[in-house]
Amino acid sequence: MKYLRAFLLALILFCFNTLLHAQSVRFAFVTDTHVGGSTGADDLRRTVQDINLDNSLEFVVVTGDITEFGSDIELALSRQILDSLNKPWYVIGGNHDSNWSESGANSFRKVFGSETFAFVHGGYQFAATSSGPNMRMSPGQVPRENLVWLDSVLNNMKDPEMPLIYINHYPQDSSLNNWYDAIDKVKKRNIQLMLCGHGHQNKLYNFEGIPQVMGRSNLRAKDSIGGYNIVTIKNGAAKFEVRRPLIETHTKWLEVPMINYRFASSTQQYPRPSYAVNAKYPGVKKLWEFQDQSDIGSGMAIGKGLAVAANTNGDLYALNLKSGKKKWSFNTGGKIYSTPAVSGEYVVVGSSDNNIYCVSLADGKLVWKYATEKAVLGSPVIENNTVYIGGSDGHFRAINLQSGKLIWDFAEVKGFVVTRPLIYENKIFFGCWGHDFYALDQKTGALVWKWNNGNANRMFSPAACYPVASNGRVFIVAPDRFMTAFGATTGKVIWRQQMKEGRVRESMGISQDGKLVYVKTMDGQLFGVSVKADSLEVALNTELKLPYELSPSELVESKGLIYVPSNSGLATAIDRKSGRVVWQYKSSNALVNPMLPFGKRSVLMSTMDGKIVCLDYKD
Repeated sequence: MKYLRAFLLALILFCFNTLLHAQSVRFAFVTDTHVGGSTGADDLRRTVQDINLDNSLEFVVVTGDITEFGSDIELALSRQILDSLNKPWYVIGGNHDSNWSESGANSFRKVFGSETFAFVHGGYQFAATSSGPNMRMSPGQVPRENLVWLDSVLNNMKDPEMPLIYINHYPQDSSLNNWYDAIDKVKKRNIQLMLCGHGHQNKLYNFEGIPQVMGRSNLRAKDSIGGYNIVTIKNGAAKFEVRRPLIETHTKWLEVPMINYRFASSTQQYPRPSYAVNAKYPGVKKLWEFQDQSDIGSGMAIGKGLAVAANTNGDLYALNLKSGKKKWSFNTGGKIYSTPAVSGEYVVVGSSDNNIYCVSLADGKLVWKYATEKAVLGSPVIENNTVYIGGSDGHFRAINLQSGKLIWDFAEVKGFVVTRPLIYENKIFFGCWGHDFYALDQKTGALVWKWNNGNANRMFSPAACYPVASNGRVFIVAPDRFMTAFGATTGKVIWRQQMKEGRVRESMGISQDGKLVYVKTMDGQLFGVSVKADSLEVALNTELKLPYELSPSELVESKGLIYVPSNSGLATAIDRKSGRVVWQYKSSNALVNPMLPFGKRSVLMSTMDGKIVCLDYKD
């Protein structure tokens, strides 16, 4: 009798818990709207109209790639259309909203209020993080600050056993550099389902035992209209149906059981990034490591025993070069993707809060700031007491280093600047996300020449590479897979070719003697190209062979070693003469920013997930 009463009590508690957590929920699952593309806005308007007519839908989730190019105009239009919904809606960003964002993804937060969302509905905890290669082409990444936020949401759930639905733009696999960070967190709770977009198709995945459903794009593509999914959670299952707006709901294409997988108590192990390569090269020693709580999307600078870095929390800060201890920090009002520049007593950086800042290298106190009309994502170059820097407001400026006074302003940039300009033969060279590559007179800012690749797609613009020059020529690589050599004085194209040895993209550099242009291919190879040949001539082959590679970070040579960043936390040093791999070191699994050699054989290495390490190499 005693055991029967205990059994009945347990059964009652189970049923009560099931009723509490398993209420019926019905919502619209919309993704990849790409407003700004040819039909994106019209397709979204039609979907909004359709959702408004369906009173059975309780809310709407929009899971990334809201816009085509991340522009302020596209974001504002997206918000205007979504504001027409007559029921609650929630939105996160994707790679199209962040990688090509003229605001450094600041406008996404301003327009939509946040880049994450969490709420409880029908006994389910929903939690969503944005993702994308923020301002730097690479595999996806959930921003570190989003992961910190996710921790907070999960740790503050009133009922840890409440069923959890996790939403992210990317599939939760290796297409995200830090897929495992999010999975490890949600597995500590009752995770039952994950949703994503990105792939523009309806598909069921299983990632480490968790079902994840990818939704079709809202775009019409080759059809006459677009579409979205209606999700109904009822009787222990999630049913997915495709809705063709204002026309029909197709029959159910998927049903997923909603159950507690008890991951928190599981001891099963899943693959994680390997750091075994660090044991292969014992000559490489980590002197110190610093972990930021935000992403780092820019390179670093060195001056007077300090390493200067910046993050996406808007912080510019200095670390002691010997110990890695923070000496000072200065906060701007927006995410920083601009690589700081140091000259004498001054540090200059651009911020997505629409300002250019100059602070004291000694203590980080503000010296001056220069207000612009939009975000400043470009990196500064300082020469002869003058700061040269491009912004997102169509301007490229020269500013006095000490006073912050404008020297000249070129106001005819047809796009936004994210690169570091090149100074060569008394001219300033830079590209932008508006197709064009510019040469300005260094003294006056007057246009000397301008070049356009002729491709209507802005995503093929020569914007993200750091141009290099030698032998009277300027060289660039771009996402169209072409490498181009110009006459520095005239802008005449000397040659423009795709490399038969591999697909170039945006990662390049110049040798210390100016004889070679280094290019890294998407196939993970490194080549040296002659600066004198009349066509694309490979003059150096190396033994580097990385997997599929997207990192656009600059290649740097110092003391006979070529430093090669990757998109997965791996740094490689190549011998300039032989092309041999001298050493490799993996510090994380995120994109490596431009590396900064110093001293005899030391180098600073930062990664997009906020990690900075100082390495030293001895033969």
